Amino acid sequence: MTKRNLPKVMIVTGGAAGIGAAIVKLAIEQGHKVAIADVDIAAARQLATSLGESALPLDLDICSEARWKAAVEATCRHFGRLDVLVNNAGVAHPGPTRDVPLEAHEHTLRVNALGPMLGSLAVLPHFRAQGSGHIATVCSMTAFLTLPGLVSYAASKHALRAMHLGLALEERGSPVDFTIVHPGATETAMLELEAEKGVTAAFSREPAAPEEIAAIVLKAIRDKKAEVCIPAARGRVVKAIGANPRRLFELVEKNEQIGATMLASRRARSK
Repeated sequence: MTKRNLPKVMIVTGGAAGIGAAIVKLAIEQGHKVAIADVDIAAARQLATSLGESALPLDLDICSEARWKAAVEATCRHFGRLDVLVNNAGVAHPGPTRDVPLEAHEHTLRVNALGPMLGSLAVLPHFRAQGSGHIATVCSMTAFLTLPGLVSYAASKHALRAMHLGLALEERGSPVDFTIVHPGATETAMLELEAEKGVTAAFSREPAAPEEIAAIVLKAIRDKKAEVCIPAARGRVVKAIGANPRRLFELVEKNEQIGATMLASRRARSK
């Protein structure tokens, strides 16, 4: 067994549901041990119980520096070490920006940008001291372009990517590896919320399954990839369009039309 394939101890934030839960399940299936960190501790405990001794539920508010310190200590105490942090937790408050309460915008920015920064800073001293470690961030395609109805969410993901890559640059001489993964639309509760708020541009393509994203995230960690877009070809297009405001306006209008049709079909199927 090569070093990169050795079992790891991971903390996965937002690990009780959606992409996070899919990462947790697949990681344990692959032989890793996982601390399921979530603000919904009841859901984290339920998932951990179903997965056995390789799972540890953690009650974690990722916006609390003190809770992060306790989470890292609890993981190391329970499993004996910590190898990987997966910054996955995130929130969205979709809708026209002017109609979303200020508190909701602030919540989005705190959870999606500040939370992963606090987590990364919490594990860095531990990783540097043990001579190895990996910080993986599940970001979003909206880190490259924004969408109507998801303005503060996209802003938070732009900030998250800048934070992750900036920290990777600062730590490039250290023993810590960094990976960032950008999924497109994924079949989660967050996507359902976007559907309720009529964020049609998010539905211009069929959403991926959380399990598909989880497999790519874990492979990217294993292969120590710097940055991965899902799907890769779409990522190249999105990056180019995000850098050209005129093309962005054209794309969004087209995608809103396509998305409106696909969202209508989605609603019809759910009746």
